[in-house]
Formats: sequence, structure tokens, C-alpha cells
Amino acid sequence: MSADPARAHGIDLLLQPRQPRPGRLLLPARVGAMCAVELRKLRHDRTELCTRAVQPALWLLIFGRTFTRIRAIPTGGIPYVDYLAPGIIAQSAMFIAIFYSIQIIWERDAGVLDKLLVTPTPRSALITGKAFAAGVKSLVQAVVVLLIAALLGVALTWNPLKLPAVAAIVVLGSAFFSCLSMTIAGIVLSRDRLMGFGQAITMPLFFGSNALYPVSVMPGWLQAVSEANPLSYEVDALRGPLLGTPHHLASDFAVLLVAAALGVAAASALLGRLAR
Repeated sequence: MSADPARAHGIDLLLQPRQPRPGRLLLPARVGAMCAVELRKLRHDRTELCTRAVQPALWLLIFGRTFTRIRAIPTGGIPYVDYLAPGIIAQSAMFIAIFYSIQIIWERDAGVLDKLLVTPTPRSALITGKAFAAGVKSLVQAVVVLLIAALLGVALTWNPLKLPAVAAIVVLGSAFFSCLSMTIAGIVLSRDRLMGFGQAITMPLFFGSNALYPVSVMPGWLQAVSEANPLSYEVDALRGPLLGTPHHLASDFAVLLVAAALGVAAASALLGRLAR
């Protein structure tokens, strides 16, 4: 009888359990929850975005301005600093994502990862949530780089109909590279080894892509590397909406989507090994 007045005050949740979500909504809800948890960590270290903006600013201000004056790289009549800007956006996003699994190793050492693995959430949902949190974090960094480019007078397209495509490309590319980072963490298992591998592959990925120069000026063996490099597809997809140059947006997006799916599968398979 004492519980009857409680219903009148709208607290039926104390008297009966909440209805579970339908099966088709369960996995997206868990992915979204993991993504939200990861993004909340960003509020505790907002200076990270400012410090990470220094390197892209130097690339655009020094490297871009200098090679624009030299005119040594064929860019199809586009000023080199404009040509470079989408590549620097992709590079800065990749640099964030490629070291993203350092915090997963920290979570393992703190016992957090074990607690996550005993929940009913599938490992693929845990990885996907973390991957897209890395993507959103990289998207914030991309916005900072875009603002720097605007201050430097880089002629990028600001069409609001094209910006969602740019955001999706940055998130998807960063999701793949964060999954690559988590896969490496599942193999090497230690923070120091992960840092070594991350530093060993970031610059080859960057210089082996079309971020700095067209594929046509590369030697044959480097062109083959660029064709297999997901960063090349991300840069090509960004140049289309931002510069209005010829692009292959649908095929680039498909390659990034497949790469991200394979990355989630590989990282999910190695997550248990990392926890041990």
C-alpha cells in the first residue's frame, strides 16, 4: 500500500524494471555509450588540442609556403599550400589515432579493461566505440587545422553541403588507424614497444601517401606503396570536397569503410590477448 502513492509521482522505475532495448538497437547503444565515455576524457586535458596544433601549423606555414614559392611540385595549377592542407588534416588525424591504444594499455594496467571485458558488451562494440571516439577526437583536431588554414589564407571550399562528407572521411580514416594501433597493442603488449612501432610506421605512412605530392611523381615502387596505403584514399577523398579537384569519393569511402571493418575485426580478436 505504501508503494501506491509512488506511482502518482512518476517513479514507476523503482517498482518495475526498465524494458530492455530491442536487439537491433542494443549494439549501437553500447557502441555509443563507449564512445561517450571516451570523449569525456577529452575535457580533462583540453591543452592537448592546442599542443597538437603546433605541428600542422608549421607544416602549412613553413613547408607549404616555401614549396609554393619554389613551384617544384606539380599540383595542377593549385597553390601548393592549398594542395597540402587536406594532407595535413589527414596527417594530424592519423597521428592522434595511431597512438590511441596507449590509453588501452593504461586501462589494462589499472584493471579497467578486465571490468569492461566481463560486461555483456561484445568486444567488437568496445573496439568500435573506442575507434569512433578516436575519430571524433581527430575531427576536433581537423577543425583546428581548418581554422589555421583559414588564417593563413588557404583557399578551401566552405560549402556546408560538403563539410559532412569531410567529417565522415576524417572519422572513418581515424577509426581505421586507431584500430591499427589497438591491433599493434594486442601484439606487442607493452607501452614502450607500442611507442616504438607507432613512431616507426607514422612517417612511412605519411611519406608513402599522396599527402605531400601527387602519385604521378613517385617512383614505381612508391606508387605501389601509395596504392596500398589507406591514408592515400583519405587524402584523395578530402581533396575533392575541400578543393573541388577531380576525385573518387565513392571508391575512397568504400576503401576506408572496408579498412575500418577489417581493423575492428583484427583489434577485437586481439583484445583478449592484450587483457591477459
